[in-house]
Amino acid sequence: MKHQLRIIPLAVALTLPQLAMAADETKTTTLPEVTVSASKDAVVGATQVDKASIDRMKAATSDSASLLRDVPGVSLYGAGGVSSLPAIHGLADDRLRIKVDGMDLISACGNHMNPALSYIDPSNVASIQVFSGIAPVSVSGDSIGGAIIVKSADPEFAAAGQGALFKGQAGAFYRSNGNVAGGNLSATVASEKLSMTYNGSTVESENYTAGESFKPAGPAYINPPQAPAVSVPWLAGDEVGSSAYKSQNQSLGLALRHENHLVELKLGIQNIPYQGFPNQRMDMTGNDSEQVNLRYSGQYNWGALQARVYNEHTRHKMDFLGDKEFWYYNSTAAVPLASGMPMDTEGRNAGAVVKADIMLSGRDTLRVGGEYQRYRFSDWWDPSGAGMWPNTFWDINDGQRDRYAAFAEWEARWNPQWLSQIGLRSETVKMDTGTVQGYNANYSAEANAFNAKDRSRTDNNWDMTALARYTPDSSKAYEFGYARKTRSPNLYERYTWSTGGMAMNMINMTGEGNGYVGNLDLNPEVAHTLSATADWHGADQKSWGLKVTPYYTYVQDYINARRCTSGDSLMAGSPCTVATNLTRTDNFVFLKYVNQDAHLYGLDISGYFPLAQNTGFGSFTATGVLNYVRGKTSSGTDDDLYNIMPLNAKLAVVQGLGNWTNTAEVQLVDAKDNVSQERNELKTAGYGLLNLRSSYAWKQAQFDVGVENVFNRFYNYPLGGAYVGQGRTMPPTGGSPYGYAVPGMGRSIYAGVSVKF
Repeated sequence: MKHQLRIIPLAVALTLPQLAMAADETKTTTLPEVTVSASKDAVVGATQVDKASIDRMKAATSDSASLLRDVPGVSLYGAGGVSSLPAIHGLADDRLRIKVDGMDLISACGNHMNPALSYIDPSNVASIQVFSGIAPVSVSGDSIGGAIIVKSADPEFAAAGQGALFKGQAGAFYRSNGNVAGGNLSATVASEKLSMTYNGSTVESENYTAGESFKPAGPAYINPPQAPAVSVPWLAGDEVGSSAYKSQNQSLGLALRHENHLVELKLGIQNIPYQGFPNQRMDMTGNDSEQVNLRYSGQYNWGALQARVYNEHTRHKMDFLGDKEFWYYNSTAAVPLASGMPMDTEGRNAGAVVKADIMLSGRDTLRVGGEYQRYRFSDWWDPSGAGMWPNTFWDINDGQRDRYAAFAEWEARWNPQWLSQIGLRSETVKMDTGTVQGYNANYSAEANAFNAKDRSRTDNNWDMTALARYTPDSSKAYEFGYARKTRSPNLYERYTWSTGGMAMNMINMTGEGNGYVGNLDLNPEVAHTLSATADWHGADQKSWGLKVTPYYTYVQDYINARRCTSGDSLMAGSPCTVATNLTRTDNFVFLKYVNQDAHLYGLDISGYFPLAQNTGFGSFTATGVLNYVRGKTSSGTDDDLYNIMPLNAKLAVVQGLGNWTNTAEVQLVDAKDNVSQERNELKTAGYGLLNLRSSYAWKQAQFDVGVENVFNRFYNYPLGGAYVGQGRTMPPTGGSPYGYAVPGMGRSIYAGVSVKF
């Protein structure tokens, strides 16, 4: 991978000077940038995160999912430093359709350490669309929540008669908490018809610290216990173990345009040498990905045509980083367990999409399209240590998940006041996997039983959406609609097979420290959603606004979990056979994926209005977002759904003074008392945080500075999961005591600068 990382910069280094010289020879000047914004109803049901907001957040975060933190209805599951998982109205991860530059990326990990948004750096994000209500069938499939569409910048070309265009941008940032440093570079060389763009970014962070100590200070796990003088990793009481990370991303884009047609090829590579996960029993010790993404778009007399093919390959590795390593005292010194616990995955993801927007009349638009996705995946664990010998453990062997989809969507603008959109989508999901094996004979009974079963599954799914918008005048708009959406299980939910304690602890996509086993008999989830939005705003859509969105979702066959029992296991000594697994309330437990009906409901409120305009101190605007969601099972245990964000709000005052934009923000979060009893989910207390941010923008540069959590307040983030970030995190001792939630970050001062050239 190290050699691959040099290929793209080398190609750019060789090419840019030649094209730059051509630009100098023509003695032309670059035309000024022109910002083009679509009308508010260009995309029905979407919330747009504007580029200015994205640019102001790039210095404060290296996690692209956190760019969504101010979108109504969105919350984030805690994970690694660049890998948090967005949730929309309480539905997260694979329940959302997330596209990155048109690619449906799949997390190739039993802990979902490499989610879709971890494959694009914030510095490379140009636009985000979030469908938090009714997501049209043309943008979502195989999902029951909303949709998130993330794009990098479109290719740029020289203007007619300009000659060659040469432009770029460089940035750097530093954040105090975790000693985080990083930078990014982009460069474009283009003629009127041909464009080439390079993007590169890097970031590195140490462990972050909480607002105060939340655990005893001490060493990583050492056996037999020794005095503190023994040299092993030592974590202070406020240090959040396994939260360090390093990430590198690079891409090269080539684009060709002719009249109304565009062809673009993007090549991307990612290298994450390490990324700690404080709420997982393992850490990422490597994530290498290569992406090829080819698209075509064209405008015709009858409408528009888009086509895309892509291929993505991921090699992912897990093991213990230093904070979780097992250390042994050999009479002279403490040494790590050299063999560790290596775990490897490999995923190959290929897809094709064709979509046409057909203008049937001035009133009617028909969108039709088809999609195909082919996914191949394996998860294996080399033998290591006592009880893990002599075989390689095959958790998933040649897993297969293929999707075939077709959709049609009719949008009609009946008059200036009324718009309707109706869509149908048919989707077939085919899944299968090869035979498996365990480390040794202890796993044979379960492996043989799994191998003897028919493992192929075919789900014939269909979606429907119906949405209407009524705009009585320039200051009001009302949307309401219904959606039926379907999602088939992922490979881990269906095909993980072992009820061994270690094996189950390796399967956890929600970060609460429990162990899981799959279920071949899972049905697809089917969600019925009703949503409405009232949008009141100034006639210019800029001076003031208030938006209110209530919603309700009923999910048939929601993929939840129950405590596993002896009837679920053929393995002697499995934790499923221990009676206390059904009754314990103060420890981690072992669970099996099952279908249960569930329902979720809630309310989003967002708004902005002027406090003062054109004063000697500039203009002041108040902004606010309030989110509430509740989720419960409707069958089985009648339990609360796991990882539901409690009532929360953000209130801010934004000052604009010349080139300055200054923000004082208060973040308020209620206590999380409605928790999943089945999972022994930890409760968290309510809290309030103050954040200060300032940004100064020149034409060719921008400087950002801020303080997050100004008063260094200690808090447990409600969706952060359980803390297993240090010490011996695996059975039988369980490592960190049950009851520690992952704390949020203490005070952090950041600064960043970006310069255009």
